[in-house]
Amino acid sequence: MQISEKKSKTNLNIKFNSGLYVVSTPIGNLGDITLRALEVFKNSDIIFCEDTRRSLKLMNYYNIKKNLIAYHKFNEKQLTHKIISEIKMGKVVSLISDAGTPCISDPGKEVVKECLKVGVKIYPVPGPSSITSALSVSGMDGNFFFYGFLPQQNKQIERDLNYLRKINSSIIFFVSPNKVKNFINIVKKYFFNREIFIAREMTKIYEFYTKEKISEINESAILSKGEITVIIYNDTKIEKENGRIDEQLKEKIKFLLKKFSSKDVAEYLSQDKNISKNKIYQLCLEIKK
Repeated sequence: MQISEKKSKTNLNIKFNSGLYVVSTPIGNLGDITLRALEVFKNSDIIFCEDTRRSLKLMNYYNIKKNLIAYHKFNEKQLTHKIISEIKMGKVVSLISDAGTPCISDPGKEVVKECLKVGVKIYPVPGPSSITSALSVSGMDGNFFFYGFLPQQNKQIERDLNYLRKINSSIIFFVSPNKVKNFINIVKKYFFNREIFIAREMTKIYEFYTKEKISEINESAILSKGEITVIIYNDTKIEKENGRIDEQLKEKIKFLLKKFSSKDVAEYLSQDKNISKNKIYQLCLEIKK
């Protein structure tokens, strides 16, 4: 395998080895790109992108002339081997999506998996992400669960949302512009008493943010334009309930530890309470201290 090493022409002093560079691109404002990302593009032999038309606008904006090849869900399996082959010949290959960080609800997972499988070098080039951008202005406390786009099938939507409404976490969704009203109607059914944060067209001219109670939101007021990131806040009732469950569990562990070892208590309670053995074992250790 040939190794290609190129030096950056700027004072960033970056060396480029052959491999797959997974590069984050702006989610709207073309100014939101890192200096390192631009250097990666300038030194790439090939750039695989979700939509060559959208990526060409970014390249033209920064006067970068490179070979762009479309890599999307309809051809990713077919092109994965071509990408691996190009890298093995010593080339610097970049992978980008239409916006944000690749491989998060976007094509790219297939080639990343194959690179890991065959030992091809992968280099993340971090940058914009609609997930972290929305979180930073949402005022959300605590942990979160990233879900992404809802599936197409109603049965799977119902199954997933029934599970999601029970977890002790805020939940982040992506919503396509033409499915906003339908999405609002669905989440009203499963998260009626919670608050919702909606971020639309982030970093663009008509960016829009709103935080409301799901029960009171007017779906007709949310314009069906632009990609939308939604955060459904955690339900404090679930937090309180989980707190009560943990206290009850601790009391039971205290009682059992008088007679049994931590390992035996964890083994027994994990089967009885349907809680992970590791969590119970950690609680045992905390209680012993």
